[in-house]
Amino acid sequence: MGEDVEALKRRLPLIEYLRQHNWKGSPVGCSEFVGLCPLHEETRPSFYVNTRKDVFYCHGCGQGGDLIRFIQLSRHLSFRQSLACLDPQTTTADSAAVLELAAAFYQQQLDRYPEALHYLSQRGLHDPVLIKELEIGYAPGGSLRRHLTAQGYTFDLLRHVGLLNAQGTDALYQRIVFPLHHGEHIVNLYGRSIGAAFAHRFLPGTKGGLYAWEKVRNYPKVILVEGLFDYVVLRQAGFHNVTCSLGTHLNTDQFHQLCEGPRTVYLTFDVDANQSGQRAAEQLSQCLGVHGIAARRVLLPQGHDPNSFFVAGGDAGQFQSLVEAAQP
Repeated sequence: MGEDVEALKRRLPLIEYLRQHNWKGSPVGCSEFVGLCPLHEETRPSFYVNTRKDVFYCHGCGQGGDLIRFIQLSRHLSFRQSLACLDPQTTTADSAAVLELAAAFYQQQLDRYPEALHYLSQRGLHDPVLIKELEIGYAPGGSLRRHLTAQGYTFDLLRHVGLLNAQGTDALYQRIVFPLHHGEHIVNLYGRSIGAAFAHRFLPGTKGGLYAWEKVRNYPKVILVEGLFDYVVLRQAGFHNVTCSLGTHLNTDQFHQLCEGPRTVYLTFDVDANQSGQRAAEQLSQCLGVHGIAARRVLLPQGHDPNSFFVAGGDAGQFQSLVEAAQP
């Protein structure tokens, strides 16, 4: 919570909140006002506000309490939702918390769906320890909304975060889910479709920094790949100095991370028919050079990325040879 409850109420006294919402009260003493009750229909004023105690009481409907209680009653909101109306930081905190819960929920689903495990196997990922370390999960669809609303999170918040689509169903339906961290906190979820019917997608907002950057930031040599399945097969093969940019175009934070200190970056982007991966690697190499960072381009066999290289039978020794033969 951005501020504690008492600090919020000190920042906005009840009488000021009511006046901002067109309540008219007449003084009935040095610290009390009375007017028509905003909570029910009435013709004789029975709604009293005590400005010294910062509370209200209605003799007509019997309701009373502080500012938070008034918002709960007038807007039919929970306590948490009422705080969010007053403190924008609460919404931010709730968004972060609900991403954590969604990621944990997806991780619990993975072993329950053979189609998800089969997809991971097809992509060359079979190490259960690594799967658990990376908190990889699966979105089967149908139950996320029920799971999160049962814990007090509103439909509006889940839509705001992007976990639900306009129809109220799971936005990452039938996708392998990777949590994306910034420091210790999850800032986004990436869904990798297990079939052709759905596109891969991020939730709205930032994709954060380089994937798993905290694990590699002190290495003098770093292997940079563009896709998460490229990352996982290299980690599984024993390469611990690997990170992922989640695409060929780095955001500002990712670029600055690579430039934190002297190092050599091995750019291992896809070698595709249209050469887009290699053009992006060449451009990034030049930009890194301007900032004093040595860059080398790892040339995989035509048509391959690191993931397909290992799925096709490549091994750690062969990949290491490619790294050692990397070109400026």
